[in-house]
Amino acid sequence: QVQLVESGGGLVQPGGSLRLSCAVSGFTFSRHSMGWVRQAPGKGLECVSFISDGGTSATYADSVKGRFTASEDNAKNTLYLQMNSLKSEDTAVYYCADPGSGYWGQGTQVTVSS
Repeated sequence: QVQLVESGGGLVQPGGSLRLSCAVSGFTFSRHSMGWVRQAPGKGLECVSFISDGGTSATYADSVKGRFTASEDNAKNTLYLQMNSLKSEDTAVYYCADPGSGYWGQGTQVTVSS
């Protein structure tokens, strides 16, 4: 059974940092391209980061470029999203996903507020 389980969300002040994790089971994600997708209140889905299979390259939305870093640990089958210099507009539910296969996690809430 395929499972993607995000964790690490929470409440943080503007300028702060969080690291999200996505534990993957049921398939070897190093053979899949993976993404971090967010949905802010009242808005549509935004892909903030996309990692190629094997983790050889990552791309970022302009809105997070230079602040967010995606990585993966193949030994742990876990995907990470390091988020620095957080802004109020980063408030959203963050999902990890394998868009090619249609697998999604349940999401983790990130709230940036003073």
